[in-house]
Amino acid sequence: MTRVKLDDFLDKPEFYRDPYPVYHELRASDPVHWSEIMGSWVLTRYDDVVATMRDPRRFSSAGRHALSLDRLPAEVRKRAKPIYEHYAVGMIHADPPDHTRMRALVNKVFTVRAMESLRPRVQAIVDGLLDAVQGDGEMDVMTALAYPLPVAIISRILGIPEEDNDRFRYWNEGVNELTATGRTTEANLARGLPIFVNMRAYLRELIEKRRRDPQDDLLSALVQVENGGDRLSEEELITNYQTLITAGFETTMNLIGTGLLALLLHPEEFSRLQADPSLAEPAIEELLRYETPFQRNWRVAAQDVELGGKQIERGQLVAQMLGAANRDPEVFPDPDRLDIRRDSGRHIAFGYGIHFCIGAPLARIEADIAFRTLLQRFPALRLKHENVDWREQIVFRGLNSLMVEF
Repeated sequence: MTRVKLDDFLDKPEFYRDPYPVYHELRASDPVHWSEIMGSWVLTRYDDVVATMRDPRRFSSAGRHALSLDRLPAEVRKRAKPIYEHYAVGMIHADPPDHTRMRALVNKVFTVRAMESLRPRVQAIVDGLLDAVQGDGEMDVMTALAYPLPVAIISRILGIPEEDNDRFRYWNEGVNELTATGRTTEANLARGLPIFVNMRAYLRELIEKRRRDPQDDLLSALVQVENGGDRLSEEELITNYQTLITAGFETTMNLIGTGLLALLLHPEEFSRLQADPSLAEPAIEELLRYETPFQRNWRVAAQDVELGGKQIERGQLVAQMLGAANRDPEVFPDPDRLDIRRDSGRHIAFGYGIHFCIGAPLARIEADIAFRTLLQRFPALRLKHENVDWREQIVFRGLNSLMVEF
């Protein structure tokens, strides 16, 4: 039996349109699979992914980007020093006790209650965005709703001036050049590094402004927050803040885009949700499972470990394919079928364990209001054409555009 190799598909556009057949083959024939291009072991079984996420003692979050960059030529690594420094700190790049300390500080200001209080604001933004296209009879969902909604909300929470929203999208795309393709190359480093440096300089300046003149926003709170006399250092502030920006709109943007596409491609589910809006909550969980917005996480082995019959050596990277795990038939029967009444509670779209996504409540609120309002206002919503423009990234599963008519 010839085993499928992930590396054979990473340059093929059709893989990004539908990666799940490849993941199914990998799960069946080689579930702990070495990718030379990614420089990591690739995990496609739910149980293996969860096992590595719940065990920071053996599978560490620290030093992952450094290992990826270390594969580049020495002169290139020297230029990449700002990236090494950025990803050396921050919640998602740390293990306990550093992770515990930073998470406790951020949790003090990023609470479920605070997120729930944003519902009226989210509804007002959705209404305004849809008002702007109501008379057109068509829209690109990504540019009209999926991107501007979460950006407006996360900018308000974090204290980013409204006039800088588009700048952050440009910066985020530049950072994704370095982190979301699954591999760091000299070419994407050359494109992304200047953007990365400019973004950090902007954040450093914004933090200093909030130190001098605190506002009613999360950045001011993070600058001031203490826990037992402990504060976030400036480098921790910059890295955590950038993480919150990216996480604050990437997941929701992709969920709205791919989730709506899934519903439109399954008209019986679209009609079911339209007829019974109370299904919105389980529908969102099923859409998170079915088209997981954040598809690939990773860890580094802190010790030699045997997993799935393979020997993973200390210092090797492990790619946790969340999108593959959420289609594992051992956990989700008939996983390629969209069923908004399915009990999808075990999905790991927001991660698992100590690094569970801190912004999950906000993403669910935004998606809930976006889908309810879309289906109510545009009951005859339909795809304008069959060709859908997918982003060619292995980390995020999302669309560049989604044209619909109504």
